[in-house]
Amino acid sequence: MTLIACVDVGSTFTKGLLVDSAGTMLAAADHRTTSDTDVLIGLDAVVSSLELAAGVAADEVRVSSSAGGGLRLAVVGHERAISAQAGFRVGLSAGSRVVHVAAGMLDSAGVSELKQSKPDIVLLVGGTDGGNEQVLRHNAAVLAKRGPRVPYVVAGNVDARDDVCALLAEGGRTAMPADNVIPRIGVLDPGSAREAIRSLFVSHVIGGKGLSRGTRFASMVSGATPDIVMRAVELLSDGTDDVPGVGDVMVVDVGGATTDVYSVVSPDPAAEHAETEDVVGQWHAARTVEGDLGMRWSAVGVVDAAELERLPFEGGAVAATRDEAQRRHDDVGMVPQSDAERAVDEWLATTAVTVAARRHARPVELPGGTRTTARDLRRVALIIGSGGVLRHSDGVARERILAPLTTDLAGGWMLPSAAALAVVDQHAVLAAAGLLAPDHPDAANSLMAAQLLA
Repeated sequence: MTLIACVDVGSTFTKGLLVDSAGTMLAAADHRTTSDTDVLIGLDAVVSSLELAAGVAADEVRVSSSAGGGLRLAVVGHERAISAQAGFRVGLSAGSRVVHVAAGMLDSAGVSELKQSKPDIVLLVGGTDGGNEQVLRHNAAVLAKRGPRVPYVVAGNVDARDDVCALLAEGGRTAMPADNVIPRIGVLDPGSAREAIRSLFVSHVIGGKGLSRGTRFASMVSGATPDIVMRAVELLSDGTDDVPGVGDVMVVDVGGATTDVYSVVSPDPAAEHAETEDVVGQWHAARTVEGDLGMRWSAVGVVDAAELERLPFEGGAVAATRDEAQRRHDDVGMVPQSDAERAVDEWLATTAVTVAARRHARPVELPGGTRTTARDLRRVALIIGSGGVLRHSDGVARERILAPLTTDLAGGWMLPSAAALAVVDQHAVLAAAGLLAPDHPDAANSLMAAQLLA
């Protein structure tokens, strides 16, 4: 039986599980992420703790990472309503934070804006297969000469793809080809581009973030944490040939800097032939990241969002709540010691969950006025909450934090049934399952079933 240490290096904490190749969890451990010195210090400490607790050594170590700001992706497309929107969606599902979206033929100002966003990777898309090639070729030529010196994923019109990759390579840029994200109108095909982004993140980005000396850490990382978690959520929903899936799933991960929402939904048979303005098509698996909603770094953003959404404040005191949020922003390591401090943390978490879910399910607004259709979450039967605030809260507080996901009737989104089961990922099982999934899918499903559904 192979023993695998699955470790997630987060921005604040490094969390790990020791599991066997059948999906049995043998031990769990965590340690402060040591990005201020070398992330391997915290990672090795977690692995040692796992081995000490289980009394056995790990045969291999698998790692996901969101340290150092995670993965920053820029999207350059043809039309904002089609290819740029598709690239935006693909980037989110690939575990990145989309920091810039551009559409049309790039000019000097457009290139400057792209560079200012400081992307780790640029996703270059445009044109359906057999369709327009001009914009894709023009943008590649401009980027080859003046674009940021980062890796590029080329996932546009397949007829121009090889020429575009060659052009970027001639300009000294790394370019990786992928299948067209929109081979035809109404069809979104993210798989190949997601794999290319994952590969470049591992091979080119991790090593450049200064998280560790040498190449050992970069060689251990399998992908960006949100991408790895998305893989687990899809597996849990869809299942395998031997293990049936659980159906529609929603995950809300409340972190210190961001609140991420994942969902995997099946199409509504009643709406199968309904007309829609969404020219990209509905996505089976989706992720959104809210960089202004978090428990520490982005606590002030939660207050701002609550005011915009007209949500109630802790004790009705806006100014006092804002002061408490600022205090958490200034001291990201703060641990609540009193009932009053815990109440503020619970309000921050509940509000972040509420706003993030609304943004995930309501029509997506992109620069330029592009608007997608709403995401239908009414058939979600399983809700999973994640993040330190949920792991360290008692059962009653957890229920209150997650309650808006089934009761937010004023939010303007198609929320899950009130009968949906809500659970908490207490041991960062989703990241571990995502690390196991490529070659041990049944073990990954067994791990999730035992730790989340038992």
